[in-house]
Amino acid sequence: MYPYHNKIKQRIKNNELLNYEFVDKYKAISPCLILHFSTEPYIRPIREHRFKEYEQLLNDLAKK
Repeated sequence: MYPYHNKIKQRIKNNELLNYEFVDKYKAISPCLILHFSTEPYIRPIREHRFKEYEQLLNDLAKK
């Protein structure tokens, strides 16, 4: 099984994250948090049930 969220979190810690946005719908995911990275894959969608986890991670980054 691909460790999707572990890889994304590692990429965030490696400063590959460029931007993020909350959208009403992205493909079949509604609502969605879209993470934009500087390396491939450039876009990673996050489902709603993971929002709080990523909001905390993004807030911690903003404090640095």
